Amino acid sequence: MARIEHFNNPNAPKPNSIVVAVTVFVQDEQGRVLLIQRTDNGLWALPGGAQDFGEYIAETAVRETREETGVDVEVTGVVGIYTNPNHVVEYTDGEVRQQFSICFRARYIDGEPTPSDESSAVRWIAREDLGDLPIHQSMRLRVAHGFERRNEPYIG
Repeated sequence: MARIEHFNNPNAPKPNSIVVAVTVFVQDEQGRVLLIQRTDNGLWALPGGAQDFGEYIAETAVRETREETGVDVEVTGVVGIYTNPNHVVEYTDGEVRQQFSICFRARYIDGEPTPSDESSAVRWIAREDLGDLPIHQSMRLRVAHGFERRNEPYIG
């Protein structure tokens, strides 16, 4: 299913759902961040996805990272909570989702970056190489906050 991200677009469709979702900011020993190239829109992003019934939200972060990247992580904190009502995601099935995403900080445990059905590429990316990649501005914000290592999580 394809998706279109609308960000501060006055002509964006009105949302018809809010789904609890996560993204995960994890770095390797060299300080590179783990990113996926999404199969639904071709953009680079932090791994993540929607919470399943019966799951703690930190379990969602671990599961989604493993499913999309082949990498096992342990959640260690919260980078931020992202709820901008001017950021909606339109799906080809008619769903228009208002953003609600918790970005977790995690520690790398094991595994090799491996693509999945949701990721056409998975790579550890150095901070200085991020500028060359197509990344949605809302995702760039999460990545920037992850590198900042704020004392308190971003709430916005």
